[in-house]
Order: sequence, then C-alpha cells, then structure tokens
Amino acid sequence: MGQVYLVRHGQASFGSRDYDRLSPLGEEQSRMLGRWFSTAELGIDRVVTGGLRRHLQTAEAFLAARTDAPLPLTQDGGFDEFDFLDVLRCFRPELDSHDSIRGFLAAGENPRRDFQTVFSAAVARWAGGGHDGEYRESWSVFRDRCVAAFRRQIEAAPKAGGTVIFTSGGPIAAICQHLLGLSDEATVGLNNILVNSGVTRILHDRARASLLSLNSFAHLETGGDKSKITNR
Repeated sequence: MGQVYLVRHGQASFGSRDYDRLSPLGEEQSRMLGRWFSTAELGIDRVVTGGLRRHLQTAEAFLAARTDAPLPLTQDGGFDEFDFLDVLRCFRPELDSHDSIRGFLAAGENPRRDFQTVFSAAVARWAGGGHDGEYRESWSVFRDRCVAAFRRQIEAAPKAGGTVIFTSGGPIAAICQHLLGLSDEATVGLNNILVNSGVTRILHDRARASLLSLNSFAHLETGGDKSKITNR
C-alpha cells in the first residue's frame, strides 16, 4: 500500500507582522524531521506543499537535512490553511489585523494562553455552522477543499510509494475528520493539539485510506529538549 505523511509546518512567526514565515525554531524543527526521516529510512517518492510560504520553507528545510536523493516539490493550494484573521474578526471584530493581535498579546500576562483561548472559541464558532454567511470561507467549504486536495494526491500517488504533504493544522484536522468520522467539535479540539512539524501517517490503496498514526513528533523528543515541542 501507499503511504501519505501529512506534516504540519514548523513553528511560524507568531506575534509578528508576518506570521507566514518560519521562526528559527521552526526551521530547526523541520531539519530535525528531515534527519529523522533519513535515519528511520522512511522512503518517499513525492513531496507536496500547500501554497503558503511556511509550508514551502518547512519542505525546503526538511529536504536539505535529508541524506537521501533530492526530490522535486509540487504545490497544491487545496492544502492552504483557513483565513484565521477572518475567523478571528468575525468573533472579535477588534482583532482584524496582525497589528491588533500584537496589541492584544502585549496587554496580557500570558500571551500564548490568552490568544489560544480566544482563537479556540473563534474557530469553534466558525465550525459550528450557524454564521456561515459572515465568513469568506465557511467551515464546510474549507473541509471539502482539504478533502478534495487529499483525494487528488492519493489518486496521483504511486500504489506502493510514499508522499509527504506539508500543510497546516486545519487541513490535517479536516482530513482526519473525513477518515475517522469525527464531529466538528472533536475536529476543532484535534486542531488545537497538533504539534509543529508533527506527522500524521495514512495508508492508502488509492481508492481507500486509513489513519495509521496521528501527530507523531518523535523527532523532536530524541534530544530530551522539550522546548522544541510547540503548538504555535
């Protein structure tokens, strides 16, 4: 059977004006993943990224750290993350830009925890489906987009080969919902725990797909430094 590895991007530049780029830690997480793939001899034939810069940067750092033969990159915008600024704005209208989020973070004693509380509530409202007309892309449209991209890639994949897809937490959670029949509420909860550079592994025969493992981050644990393990 073929295998697909869904990889959440490395840590992005949370709290900056340009979130869509890896932090130095995000780059290191991606290199650690590349070395781990080589050490574990996880053979891959194809590398696919979403259309965001953090997806591409994660893939590039991953590939540069591998000791195996180089692989070309292809992009599929179906794996792009949802517009989190739009989701936040619809929940808290004052949080409508990166600058306003930076101000919100600066005002709190625990910025990451405070932001996560608001962000989780905003995503839950969006996924609840009761306000679809307010959003540029509803939850159901987003979910269907991600699942369609996943289907495209397994249909194009070698029957016995390996494909690595670099994407974001939202698409990974949406694809897991499709595979496992999760509720929207459970899917939102899953999105909240996905680790930067974590790997979700799927077996497929092109026609069918089954989840083998979820959110593995063994590559970040090998040195015993827990600071390498991040969710945001």
